[in-house]
Amino acid sequence: MNRFYFDHNATTPLAPEVAQVITEALRSGFGNPSSVHQEGQRARQFLETARRRVARLVMADPAEIVFTSGGTESNNLAILGCVRNVETGCARHVITTAIEHPSALEPCRHLEREGVDVTILPVSEDGVVDPEDVRRALRPETVLVSVMHANNETGVIQPVREIAAILQAARDQGQDVYLHCDGVQAPGRIPVNLETLGADLYSMSGHKLYGPKGVGALYARKSVRLSPTQFGGRQEHAKRPGTENVTAAVALAAALELASTSERLEKIKLLRNRFECKLFVELENISINGGGAERLPNTSNIYFDGVDGGSLVIALDLKGFAISSGSACSSGSIEPSHVLMAMGKSHKKARQCVRFSMGYTNTLRQVDELADAVAATVRQFRARRHSSSQRSVPGVPA
Repeated sequence: MNRFYFDHNATTPLAPEVAQVITEALRSGFGNPSSVHQEGQRARQFLETARRRVARLVMADPAEIVFTSGGTESNNLAILGCVRNVETGCARHVITTAIEHPSALEPCRHLEREGVDVTILPVSEDGVVDPEDVRRALRPETVLVSVMHANNETGVIQPVREIAAILQAARDQGQDVYLHCDGVQAPGRIPVNLETLGADLYSMSGHKLYGPKGVGALYARKSVRLSPTQFGGRQEHAKRPGTENVTAAVALAAALELASTSERLEKIKLLRNRFECKLFVELENISINGGGAERLPNTSNIYFDGVDGGSLVIALDLKGFAISSGSACSSGSIEPSHVLMAMGKSHKKARQCVRFSMGYTNTLRQVDELADAVAATVRQFRARRHSSSQRSVPGVPA
């Protein structure tokens, strides 16, 4: 049986071109980049070339790129590092949203236990935070606003530029407040220009970009001071100690460059739109979560009335399709999606939603087969439910 992968927001397959880069870096860049001998300096050259490539692709300065182990570490370093840099004893306040990834929400909750005030803003039914809510929540002691660029479950893109403008106005009045964006889902799916976006801190991850797991990057604007969250060395501009993973950094740069090509960005949008159109022709009582907002071109989170999302995921997996009912980082939770709940879904309706996320390796034929399989499976589930409800009605023969 053929298998088709439609869970690219959880992780992506390693691109063959990136695998080749990894092999070369393992062979030629094995030295410690802090060593002064030729092998070490060759590794340093690999590392700094990768840093320049990443910086160029997101329109940043190479000195503002810090290599990490992934999106989770980048988010933790940005949030904890920025807030803890404020002098001990000073009042500190953080603003974030109810739809953030756990790797951003949990550091904020940890800061609360350290005595930091945290405001969690609501979102609209389409999953968008209102920039005016950010403005109203600002206090003189606000040091950080953390708003994701694009949501991992719904693909909804947040109004980052508008929020950045509000914070810039506050800085113009003398307040030291910065904007962090969890950008893990955005690069490689939409163009990312950090010069115009306005974020002061921006998190990225390699395995969402057809690169390997275990590598990411944090963009930290030169004006932002971060306290390290780990100790033991002065690597990565004294922000992230430890011998650098040269091979992974090289792979991240190669993956980001490949994923950002305009042809690939256009292709995934075509695939997603075709999929949604076919489903709406085939099925009634479905809706797109975040459908009224700007979304990532590869992401479709759909509500299927009367169908348990987890059961649909399993049924489609048995038919050869890999999809998801939500964030992979929360897959062990028995609670419904906190993102969908924040968008106003009830517990019951939140459990009747499924996420489909396309990648450039998918084809139109695969998308058509997926839509057919989803429609057939949903109809089967609804027929069984209808039959079961008929049997439970008094006077109706079993």
